[in-house]
This record gives sequence, C-alpha cells and structure tokens, in this order.
Amino acid sequence: MNKYLKLIKNGIVDENPVFVQLLAMCPLLAVTTSAINGIAMGLSTMMVLMGACAVISLLRKLIPNEIRIASFVIIVAGFVTILQMLMQAFLPPSINEALGIYIPLIVVNCVVFARIEIFASKNRFFPSIVDAFGMGLGFTLALLATGIIREFLGTGSIFGLEINRYQQSHAGIMVMAPGAFFTMGALIMLLNYIRTSKKEMDP
Repeated sequence: MNKYLKLIKNGIVDENPVFVQLLAMCPLLAVTTSAINGIAMGLSTMMVLMGACAVISLLRKLIPNEIRIASFVIIVAGFVTILQMLMQAFLPPSINEALGIYIPLIVVNCVVFARIEIFASKNRFFPSIVDAFGMGLGFTLALLATGIIREFLGTGSIFGLEINRYQQSHAGIMVMAPGAFFTMGALIMLLNYIRTSKKEMDP
C-alpha cells in the first residue's frame, strides 16, 4: 500500500484519535448533540491541524528546541483565529453558538499537539499534510458517527431532518451528557470487537 494511503488509514482506523487513542474527549462529549455540530467541529479541527502541521513541518529546522512548545501554540492560535473569523462570517449563528468555546480550545486540542509533536516537527511538508489530513478525517468521522447516533436516538432526526416522528420512542438522555458516554463506549466496544475478530480470523 502506498505510504500516503497508509498514513490516511492510520488516522482513520489504526490510530484513530478518538476511538483508539482516546484523545479530545471534551469536544466529542460536548458538541456531538447533533450530526451537524459533530461534522462542523471535526472539519474545523482538521483545517487547523493541516495548516499548523504544514507550517511547522516547513519551519521544523528553524524552531529551537527550547521554545518549540511556545512556537507551536502561537502557530496553532493563529490558525484558530483565522478559522473563527471565517466561521463568524460564513456559517449560521446557530453553529457558532453550539460550538462556542470549543473552537478557541482547539489551540490546546491534544489531537493537534500530538500530531505536531510526534509527526510534523520531525517530517517533511507533504507527509505531514497527509498525516494531518488522515488524523483530522478520523477525528471528524468519530464526531460525525457519535452525533448521528445521539441525534437520531435523542430527537428522531439526522442533520435536522425528522426520521422518527414518534416522540415516545425518543431517548432524551442521548442528547444529554450521559448519552455521549453511552454512545462513545458502545462505538469503542464495537470497533474493538471488529478488530479482535479480524485478528482471530487472520492466519
């Protein structure tokens, strides 16, 4: 398999930042009350991650080791500021309100800093971009899956479109904090089961 495809697969499956590494739990649990919030948060994080990794990979030989963390924070904060301005200009106010403080908190998102420290600061430009894309895509898919499940079970809709009109079958707890933990735990259990079953089937 092409090494770049391996990097993307790594972010989505093998080292998924949410379901494997258990990183960035705060935004996952807080904003995935709906599918649209989940995908918006995931894509926002992916854009910041790709931009920061690109710049840091280019500057990796110029940044002194003693101030690398401070440099990383400044670069990430710059991209987050640009992202916030773009979101306020072009996205509906409801999405901005739903994501709230979690967009500025991308500055200290552990998914972003993990990839910067582990990969972008040690590798060239293009591999760093691909790795950031893979990790960002894996993070986005995890938030999207969680948001779809919680929204459907909690309100009977997906992306705001009503699917189940029978309110008696809605589980309101799914759009509350406990619902986030239930959904995340169930998804991790399912993925671990699939992974274990695949290993047992391999000769």
